[in-house]
Amino acid sequence: MGTFLKRVIAGGATSFARTGAVSFATVLIMTVTLTIIGSLIFLSAILTNTLTTIQDKVDVNVYFLTATNESDILATKTKLESLPQVAQVAYTTRDQALTDFKARHATDQLTLQALQELGNNPLEASLSIKAKEPSQYAAIVDYLTAQNLSPGPGSIVDRINYYQNKTVIDRLTAAIRTTQQVGLAIVILFALASTVIALATIRLAIYTARDEIAVMRLVGASNMYIRGPFIVAGIIAGGLAALISLLLFYPATYYAGGALASWLGGFNLFTYYVSHFAYVFLVLVGSGVFLGALASWIGVRRYLKI
Repeated sequence: MGTFLKRVIAGGATSFARTGAVSFATVLIMTVTLTIIGSLIFLSAILTNTLTTIQDKVDVNVYFLTATNESDILATKTKLESLPQVAQVAYTTRDQALTDFKARHATDQLTLQALQELGNNPLEASLSIKAKEPSQYAAIVDYLTAQNLSPGPGSIVDRINYYQNKTVIDRLTAAIRTTQQVGLAIVILFALASTVIALATIRLAIYTARDEIAVMRLVGASNMYIRGPFIVAGIIAGGLAALISLLLFYPATYYAGGALASWLGGFNLFTYYVSHFAYVFLVLVGSGVFLGALASWIGVRRYLKI
């Protein structure tokens, strides 16, 4: 087995080097495809960061009547924190709400004067609820309704701003779902395109070696012994294409990272590339080796009468 593997690997390397033009075309085509797949990784990271930033700004606020005891509000907070859909609950007291209001309107003397003339604090205590997923806000509001904590007679809740934010939450949920589906579809599309194109180039390599294959058949070479070198050549092409793509991404992300950071809310592509290099490396090298081997296997199986 060891001798067999050595001969197959040596034959694949020799075949790859001997068919220089075809090998170059295969590497070039797979480099373009893997670069596109790598670009989709960065695009997915940008979209995920953007959606996460937006998601962090979306919440549901429950405002309590001014006569509500703080103990009741804290009890409600504890119940909400026990829900599996809830990521965080922040409590804002009436005094804190008044302080924040004054800070926001520090330059608006007319508003501050009107507030002073009231003589008491008109603002309500509130709970700011963040869900783990945007689609879970509806379940949280349903829980509040079931606990008689929705606005209405006998409730300590004055209002819930979920319905004002519902359109934003629904659009964000749909955007996340669509982004994931479209990203997966694009990756599959380019993977299939790469396989088809690699098949064409490998078929050419098989055609140029047809006399050698005929001789191998005459001397009794096994099917795997004939297929093996072509599979190795495909793996070499995919591995080289992945390494070239990784080298190209270094200067590209370095330049784009600094140029686009302000547009992407501080997200730096180069920092992401460096910190996630192992992940990008495994995806590109794994994809290149897999696609090269798969295309070679299918090409040999389909076009060689063995």
